[in-house]
Amino acid sequence: MRIILFLWVWVGVVGLVQAADFELTPNLQRGYTDVLKLKVQEGRRMIAGEVASQNGVAIYIDNLADMVTLLVSDDRKLYEQWADREDQRLDLLRNLDAGSPWQRFTQAEVRLHWAFVKLKFGQEVSASWDVIRAYKLLEENRKKFPGFLPTYKSLGLLHVMIGAVPDNYTWVTRMLGLRGNIRQGLQEIRTVVQRDTLFQTEARLIDLLIRAYVLKFSAADAGNLKTMVQDNPDNLLLHFFATSVLMKDAQSEDALAFLNKRPTGPDYLPFPILEYLKADILVQKAQYAQAAGSYRAFINQYKGVNFLKDTYYKLFLCYWLNDDDTRALPYLRQVGSVGSAVVESDKAAQKFAESYFKKGVSARQKILMKARLATDGGYYETALTTLRPYAESSFSLTSEKAEFNYRKGRIYQRRGDADEAIPFFERSISLSEANQLSYGATSALQLGYIHQQNRNPAKARSYFQKALSYKKHEYKNSIDNKARAALNELSTDSSTP
Repeated sequence: MRIILFLWVWVGVVGLVQAADFELTPNLQRGYTDVLKLKVQEGRRMIAGEVASQNGVAIYIDNLADMVTLLVSDDRKLYEQWADREDQRLDLLRNLDAGSPWQRFTQAEVRLHWAFVKLKFGQEVSASWDVIRAYKLLEENRKKFPGFLPTYKSLGLLHVMIGAVPDNYTWVTRMLGLRGNIRQGLQEIRTVVQRDTLFQTEARLIDLLIRAYVLKFSAADAGNLKTMVQDNPDNLLLHFFATSVLMKDAQSEDALAFLNKRPTGPDYLPFPILEYLKADILVQKAQYAQAAGSYRAFINQYKGVNFLKDTYYKLFLCYWLNDDDTRALPYLRQVGSVGSAVVESDKAAQKFAESYFKKGVSARQKILMKARLATDGGYYETALTTLRPYAESSFSLTSEKAEFNYRKGRIYQRRGDADEAIPFFERSISLSEANQLSYGATSALQLGYIHQQNRNPAKARSYFQKALSYKKHEYKNSIDNKARAALNELSTDSSTP
């Protein structure tokens, strides 16, 4: 679900124009900027007068502030209190100037905002209908006002999302009248980057988010992201975005630097997930006592249900990896009774806890876990040093053998030694197929990337399809999304003259 927290950035810019019902004032511009920095209280104060006068821009910013608050806090009670606000704001916007392209655009944005909020709180069906209606509003806007660039910012995002739908479900999107593909969406977003100075920064963010969570995140992408954050030192949202994406890209040391430099103070919306991210990095660095303190701080501040199973699991790791099993086990026992198992990290924590208490875990698992955490953080020499004394034969279980090979392959791949990585990934696939282990799916995905980079599309395609063939594992959603996006990219490249 973390990715849902990011998605609102993709569709967030208000119609900053001066028209009859959509008038920008200095207070609204300041309020909008403050909300995007997560200075929500100050932002609301700046727009209060304009909200009362039913200015469409103010209505939009007010909705934006609601969405930011709900996504950051994960507060279900607050969500239930505010649930009627979507319809109220849509009614107000429908009654404004229908001759302005901003009228449909802001309605679409409000629907997309609430779609992301609903997804956060498990209302997938209602969220899907909001996305469909937003798409139709944006398509109507494109036809009526083809030169209106903001439309392509949000429509481009939806075209990417539609393009990532599995092939066996494309009949659903066609039936609903949804058309688009990843390349089309990226081109639309880049048009905004190139031609609209007002929306250029946000469109760049959208492009980076797509690369981080759908396609491949390059060194150049990481550099662009770091520059954006450095240029906006008072923007807490950008610091969060950089921290999470760089962690995902195994650059935890850089992520920790941004996390430590983030703006703080009472003006900013409380953001407990930042303590969770900090703790994750400290675990990767094997600083277990400090990590445990940050996980406890997160639990004390957080009002939601996501990431709690994962947090108690990682509190277990803080003691277990330090060979203090007595203090570790009570945390693992709580995994089954806290939070929910919706996000992938919580599902994985639940699976580990169930397996641990049903079958037990060998001492060798500590070795693999330490290597995994170090690799995830980008501490490759530490990870390789951890595994160097061992071979596949050092592990007794097939799942451990598969994981050992995947970990070795991932370390070499991350270090730029793709040829060294290939046999380890292939061996992991061989060991994983019988029981459909996630290590086989992840190994196939990485082999697809390696062969794609080596300009061997036939082999790349076969491995991406292999990744999709694994039917049940805890990371299926994210791996399948990446594999489908890569296959779509290969198909588009082959059809380009």
